[in-house]
Amino acid sequence: MQASEYPNVTVGEGYAVAADLDALGDGYGFRKLRKGLGVTAFGVNVIVMPPGYETGKHYHDEQEELYFLHRGTIEMEFGDGTTHRIEEGGAARVDAATLRKLRNVGDTDAIYLCAGGKDGYVGRDGRAPEGEQRVSGPPGAV
Repeated sequence: MQASEYPNVTVGEGYAVAADLDALGDGYGFRKLRKGLGVTAFGVNVIVMPPGYETGKHYHDEQEELYFLHRGTIEMEFGDGTTHRIEEGGAARVDAATLRKLRNVGDTDAIYLCAGGKDGYVGRDGRAPEGEQRVSGPPGAV
């Protein structure tokens, strides 16, 4: 089954899959993961920024945000006047009320995931079906 607004997203019983980022839009700006995949527990988007682009300053009333840089190089400027460079694979957590601004300082597009939420961690509630052993990750993972 496919989501009508996102024809390249496959929706099944209890899941949705986008094989690649282009399934959720194209060009610069927001790729709406929450809407495209039907996420209901938290906000989540992927943002694509061209070289040299910077966002306006912003903050939130309630949601803490997690930023994960998939591709490129960005700088995050915070309300306390500090600036931090983040490379591919880097991440940042920002409290709701903290002023922040992002800037693509690389020569290529920057692609980052931003997830926002409120009210805390649910806890480790994963379970294996009866008769199967739960596997947490690859061998040697912590």
